[in-house]
Amino acid sequence: MSSRGPGTRATRQALPPAMRDAVDGFAVHLAQVRNRSAHTVRAYVADLVSLLDHAVRMGCTAPAELDLGVLRSWLAKQRTTGAASSSSARRAAAARTFSGWAHRSGLLATDVAAPLATPKTRRELPVVLRADQVATLVEAPGRDRPTTPGDDGPPAGPRDAPSTGAPSAPTTGGASPRVGPADEAVLSRDRALLELLYATGARISEVCGLDTTDVDRERRVVRVLGKGNRERTVPYGLPAQRAVDRWLAVGRPELAGTDSGRALFLGARGGRLHPTTARRIVAGYARAAGLPPTSPHGLRHSAATHLLDGGADLRTVQELLGHSSLASTQIYTHVSVERLRAAYRQAHPRA
Repeated sequence: MSSRGPGTRATRQALPPAMRDAVDGFAVHLAQVRNRSAHTVRAYVADLVSLLDHAVRMGCTAPAELDLGVLRSWLAKQRTTGAASSSSARRAAAARTFSGWAHRSGLLATDVAAPLATPKTRRELPVVLRADQVATLVEAPGRDRPTTPGDDGPPAGPRDAPSTGAPSAPTTGGASPRVGPADEAVLSRDRALLELLYATGARISEVCGLDTTDVDRERRVVRVLGKGNRERTVPYGLPAQRAVDRWLAVGRPELAGTDSGRALFLGARGGRLHPTTARRIVAGYARAAGLPPTSPHGLRHSAATHLLDGGADLRTVQELLGHSSLASTQIYTHVSVERLRAAYRQAHPRA
């Protein structure tokens, strides 16, 4: 099981054998028993390696020597290095999860992290676009010529880092630049990607993971595989349908190659579109359109907020977003209330 980055791998290799074995066993437990996403596994493994490295520096040579003092010392060190409260909360959660697993596995005599308190986090309200700003964003592909395509896979270095696929600068009138079939294909893909992200409120990893067979074009729904391999069916509207239909009919055949498989969205070299590249696409079009900095998750926030503003109930939005807990969805009610207050303060003569 790979961990997060070369620094984590090097630190892991420097751990005593018993601790390296614990890291490997914990990673397998997270992935195969707890069914956590690859991203969560990487994050928790990196946190565990950091914790065990700290423990070694305090004189521990095996997981059995961990105690609450070591855990608290590690978390305190993280805070002194400027870690955000959300990062501290995640690290505490990783420590508790590992401690519970290690106790059940016989590596720890007791669950030493059970009394560990979770650092309080200040939950920031997500920034959302207005409906007219979303319309400007999703309609941006086609107004401008994209940069040279080359966006398969995650960035590996300066030479083969993917381009955004988004316009580098808006056109200013006059004769339109010549756009070849590959550029047209990228534009149709980008429009379909933006429309589907906003229409479904799905996570970027979920949208990039879609296959063509996950799209039911007759019923206008997509089958999304979310966190914990939980599957849900999410509807989408007519604008997204038109964009997806055009991409499948005109754009995808142009980019498809031997590595395409059944992937719905493709990079310029024919492989499945990578989430890192998709984030750059969204950010690039938002920047070119003069909108606030926007990410795919920002479109997810916007979709959820607009649904609630339009009268959707909280349980429905929870199901559409794939939240396992209603508490995760309730943040959007606060966003809607804040928007209402702002409008009241601006419009009411005695506000």
